[in-house]
Amino acid sequence: MKGRLALMIAALWWGSLTTLGFMVVPMLFAHLPTPAQAGGLAARLFSTQTWVSVGCGSLLLMIFGFNQADTSVKRSYYATALIAFAMLLALLVEFGVAPRIVARENLRFWHSAGSVLYFLQWFCSGLLLWWLARREA
Repeated sequence: MKGRLALMIAALWWGSLTTLGFMVVPMLFAHLPTPAQAGGLAARLFSTQTWVSVGCGSLLLMIFGFNQADTSVKRSYYATALIAFAMLLALLVEFGVAPRIVARENLRFWHSAGSVLYFLQWFCSGLLLWWLARREA
């Protein structure tokens, strides 16, 4: 039961990152009248995504922390490390990168840094989802 719940939470996390980063935000910039409007809305959506990521990660950490039946400690450490790293990346984007973009500091650099951190978070949550799906199969 806990394995399936963890799989569903990981799928929600990865799916929300995928949908927002690769579909919604590009469509905002393609269809809203000005880049400023698209950027403002994208910033609010990315902020919301941060809290979705923190929520999903926290739930997954609780599930892995209470899973005493897992005999493979190495696997639990791997999953915990992926979750913690992905959550850290989300928080770095929210509190380290986003304020600099809003302040319009060196926009090219900070947009690139935010994109790389977002992609790494997406990759970590995808690895976690892949690993959990293999375990459930």
